[in-house]
Amino acid sequence: MNAAPHILVVDDHAEIRDLLGRFLRQHGFRATGVPDGQGMRAALASATVDLVVLDLMLPGESGLDLCRELRGSSSLPVIMLTAMGEETDRIVGLEVGADDYVPKPFNARELLARIRAVLRRTADRPAAGPQGNALVFAGWRLDLVRRDLTSPDGVAVDLTSGEYDLLLAFAENPQTVLSRDRLLELSHNRVFTAYDRSIDVQVSRLRRKIEDESRPDPLIKTIRGVGYMLTVPVGRP
Repeated sequence: MNAAPHILVVDDHAEIRDLLGRFLRQHGFRATGVPDGQGMRAALASATVDLVVLDLMLPGESGLDLCRELRGSSSLPVIMLTAMGEETDRIVGLEVGADDYVPKPFNARELLARIRAVLRRTADRPAAGPQGNALVFAGWRLDLVRRDLTSPDGVAVDLTSGEYDLLLAFAENPQTVLSRDRLLELSHNRVFTAYDRSIDVQVSRLRRKIEDESRPDPLIKTIRGVGYMLTVPVGRP
């Protein structure tokens, strides 16, 4: 049986680290708490970590800086803790590659649910079936087993778990207009409010990774007032 998932909590408040660490361990996780970026790097170098809970407001290097650093070298899932009501902070957090966010002060059970949801998405690697184990579109290849993306030039493109799930939702529903709510549902995205810009941010990040400015038409088209659509057909190799 696999070991319990290991959660790294990066927060400069010792009380939050300790309380959250105990709570996670009570619910079947391993947990390590560190106060800053230096501690985060040391923890990542010394042990396997399955998900990082990262406070936005840290002394020295901010959570955004650390999230950018993580995204530059890995697709390790990240949940950011942001200030209550600061929509800009949440949007920027998603822009730099966070998989989800929870506003402070947070409910520990809500954070636990978010952690479990992100880990489920990350671990959900479908087995190859009779119809193949990849989807192809406009020269791109989305591997359904390894959950990775390869460009038409054969270059591997790093995707966060949220970006992969969003691209899979588009690829499984090509040339179909999908509303924001439907995309949230299909991509198993975070718990959302009546108006939530997280999908818009994720679509924007995904476009930057797969769009080619030389193409006359976008791969992902905005349908004003409705949602988004993958404009090209999708097949299996």
